[in-house]
Amino acid sequence: MKRLGRVLGGPVAGQAARTPFVLLVVALLGGGLISLLLLNSALNEGSFQLSKLKRETTTLTDEEQALQRDVDGYSAPDALQRRAHELGLVPGGSPVFIGLDGKVAGAASPAAEPPPPSPPAVSVPSGSAPPGGAVPSPAGSPAPAPSGSAAPVPAAPSGGAAQPSQTPGR
Repeated sequence: MKRLGRVLGGPVAGQAARTPFVLLVVALLGGGLISLLLLNSALNEGSFQLSKLKRETTTLTDEEQALQRDVDGYSAPDALQRRAHELGLVPGGSPVFIGLDGKVAGAASPAAEPPPPSPPAVSVPSGSAPPGGAVPSPAGSPAPAPSGSAAPVPAAPSGGAAQPSQTPGR
């Protein structure tokens, strides 16, 4: 009778057992494809973050190099000497040391008075002086031009000390 049931297309015991297996394989393949899709999305997101961080690192490296160039320029001996001169500092003489016992080694002497800062030369082309003989001063307000002088001499700031100038590059 079993043969007759196969020939007529009746239900077979093997066919009923195959359906859950096929559904299991389809579910595993679908789950695998979905997990591959999620893994690929996570890798792409990581790749975008990596690109962004590389650009940021490059920008920060360039900024660090520019700042290091500034520091190197400001710490050069000639720049330090020029800045100290602008601030009114003078070179010190020979050092004097005080020992633990209170003895003084060396001879103390006062520092030499710094020379007054030389004013920058302001050249005024002939024929372009404002009416009344006034020549613009570095502060921007007109100052009367002394007779027989080519450039005005700016007045010394009050307090007797030179005013610090802005550090170049800042």
